[in-house]
Amino acid sequence: MKTIYSSALMAVVAGSTAISNVEPIRGSITYDQAEVHAEVAPVGTRFFHSFTDADGRDVREIYRVNPDRSVTLVGRTLSNEY
Repeated sequence: MKTIYSSALMAVVAGSTAISNVEPIRGSITYDQAEVHAEVAPVGTRFFHSFTDADGRDVREIYRVNPDRSVTLVGRTLSNEY
């Protein structure tokens, strides 16, 4: 029984990392594999980027500053969805 619970937990954890990967879209700071570096923000800082996408929806993205000063897209919310 413990083996079943362990296997189920491992499957959930393995699946959750793939789900949390957010890909850049047109308008994102890191779209088209752009190399972006934050020179002033401390490492670990999170910041927002807001824009309107091609469909007219308001997009708000969350980025994190990495130890090498590059930025990583970690989240996105959309409003005015149909």
